[in-house]
Amino acid sequence: MNLLENIRESLRSIHGNLLRTVLTALIVSIGLFALVGILTGIDAMKASLTDTFASLGANSFDLRAKGYTNRFRRGGRSGKQYPAINYLQARQYKQQMSEQLGADAQVGISAFIAGATEVKANGQKTNPNMEVVAGDENYLRIKGYNMAEGRVFSQAELSSGANVMIVGQEIRDKLFPRQSPVGKYVFALGRRFQVVGLLEKSGSTMGGGGADRIALVPLETGNQLPRQRALTYDIKTATMRPETMRFLMGQATGIMRAVRHDKLGQEDSFEVESSESLANDLDSLSGKMKMGGGIIAFITLLGASIALMNIMLVSVTERTREIGIRKALGATARQIRQQFLIEAIVICVLGGALGILLGVLGGNGVALLVGTGSFLVPWGWMMLGLFICVTVGLASGYYPAGKAAALDPIESLRYE
Repeated sequence: MNLLENIRESLRSIHGNLLRTVLTALIVSIGLFALVGILTGIDAMKASLTDTFASLGANSFDLRAKGYTNRFRRGGRSGKQYPAINYLQARQYKQQMSEQLGADAQVGISAFIAGATEVKANGQKTNPNMEVVAGDENYLRIKGYNMAEGRVFSQAELSSGANVMIVGQEIRDKLFPRQSPVGKYVFALGRRFQVVGLLEKSGSTMGGGGADRIALVPLETGNQLPRQRALTYDIKTATMRPETMRFLMGQATGIMRAVRHDKLGQEDSFEVESSESLANDLDSLSGKMKMGGGIIAFITLLGASIALMNIMLVSVTERTREIGIRKALGATARQIRQQFLIEAIVICVLGGALGILLGVLGGNGVALLVGTGSFLVPWGWMMLGLFICVTVGLASGYYPAGKAAALDPIESLRYE
């Protein structure tokens, strides 16, 4: 018999023992469902968390002047404190990074203006916990804040230092309940600002208000606002290609040393701080979860393979007379072995296909429950699942197939 005929014979045998075959295939399905479901769910959640971490700075790094990391160092000497990065240095760094790296690096400059501010409008005022932040055109993109209404600052507003503002949801709820704040005016820090945009609700993050309590003004405007001390500028460099982080950090270090006029042989007068550890921790955690899920799935598949081997041994015993007839008609031991191997593989593939489908749906379903909006099709895990199906079929069917091939045709024909 050729391969196609063996497959047809396997399907006929499966149909003849349908209930037993279905139960065996379900055991395989459960094993593959556990394996593919766990791995798919982990990958889907990891993709969602990676996007979240990217908005929190996982694919970015910050530059700031070196200060007192410890009050005293060895020998009782205090650590050296360098001058803060000023506005001119921040602009020069941004310009040179843009010229040398183009779209591979996005540089955002911002400054914290005030953190206990009241914003007023129409005789109403917010709680005195609003944050006024000055930012450039890349600030919202790098921070991962999205617009709910209105627009971002125009280039003319950024250049001229116009009195315009983008507000968070909490400011809107306090001052303009049940209406859009876009186009209206608010008062903060002794100035009157026109609201041009409203940020999407973000909720609290790490004890703060996230984007909900932010009042964002153009960077030039922030430089003009009254303050008690010089502004400290935050420089954040982000990339959409995490694999280039090391290269970008090296380039940024060289450019900032030139901007700060650090002498040859002198230590850097600034620090490069990366949030790359977030992504590394996520990779480590997901790897451990995959290992644990793989062990659980392996145990389930081991049970499925034992059950399948038992079913195949029972099938060989029940079909002893049939095997004798086939051998009497000229079937070789190799053909008999191939027939039973293919039957075991077919059962595994049928059960595995169902398990893989349920695993993909179940994994994405679990990821959806924890907040992932995207649907992930794990082609790699699906191919691995099919490979495991064939492997389990071969492992479970090899001994029963060998036993069937070794039967004596005369004794088989006498079997009742």
